Amino acid sequence: MPCRPPFLLRNIDFSARVAPGIGLCVAMTGLAIGLERAQAALLGKAWLEALNLALVLGVGLRALWRPTPACLPGISFCARTVLNIAIVLLGASFSVGAVRAIGPGLVAGAMGIVVFSLVFTCCVGRLAGLPARQTLLVACGNSICGNSAIMAAAPVIGADEDAVGACLAFTAAGGLVVVLGLPFVAPLLGLTDGAGGVLAGLCVYAVPQVVAAAAPFGMAAVHVGTLVKLVRVLMLGPVCVVLALIASAGRARKAQGSRLPPLTRLVPWYIIGFVVMMAMRSAGGIAAGLVVPLNHVATFLTILAMAALGLGVELRAIVHAGRALMVTVTISLLGLLGASVALVRVMVGG
Repeated sequence: MPCRPPFLLRNIDFSARVAPGIGLCVAMTGLAIGLERAQAALLGKAWLEALNLALVLGVGLRALWRPTPACLPGISFCARTVLNIAIVLLGASFSVGAVRAIGPGLVAGAMGIVVFSLVFTCCVGRLAGLPARQTLLVACGNSICGNSAIMAAAPVIGADEDAVGACLAFTAAGGLVVVLGLPFVAPLLGLTDGAGGVLAGLCVYAVPQVVAAAAPFGMAAVHVGTLVKLVRVLMLGPVCVVLALIASAGRARKAQGSRLPPLTRLVPWYIIGFVVMMAMRSAGGIAAGLVVPLNHVATFLTILAMAALGLGVELRAIVHAGRALMVTVTISLLGLLGASVALVRVMVGG
């Protein structure tokens, strides 16, 4: 029986293999953060976040240069493990008490919007001829929290990297349009500032993007919009569990005599970690002074992962899948916006 190398040597070998790719992603992350700050300094506002900038930079670099084999392990590590760790750390930013503060009616409404958007997007994707796995990725991204939801759902449903990359590229573009356009659309709809904040929380992908979209309506709108957004993010766990159960049941039907795996294998570890962190925050197990630093670390790791994901995007795959994917993303976003406006008018008023 061959001897395994000592634990320390295995870790040194792993670190050496992932170092080049991680170094590349760190450099791109630094550039994305620098560009975001340059926008804020020159324009008074960062119109494009570091998260999206990192993705765009990664896609652009991949279009001009194929990463060397030495970089691939580190890029893969950032795109998967690093992002999963970021999702766990984000749980520290959530608490049950904060969600309760916006009221049970609005919480139920936000959850209903997520369910509606998931079903609506799946119907649109089917009619548009988009493959089932890509349809589910678009549905999760548009309905819950964009890139993070896509990456959380991808391993659960067995989506390949080309499908994930294409969905990330299209949903990132769609999300940017929503962030930039919402402050102009809300006044045209006759919505109050508070209603504009709620609308941002219901339609926009990431929490920082919600802040950017709601900021023109005032700090109260930012506060309520962020809380509504947190409710949508909390739907990520239950949705992934349902997808895992459906996928496992499908595999069980194909393999006679097979059984559903234990729940611990159905639920990704990072979703369990997210819930644990949220529970600890709610119970006072995480000091208030640690919440902001943990959120900063989670944000940095997410940007790092977005750079890695961009480096894995093949533009040729996007062009090949373009029409059905573009139609699905566009109509899905319009449906989400329409349902959100209707909910806001009913529950918040104009």
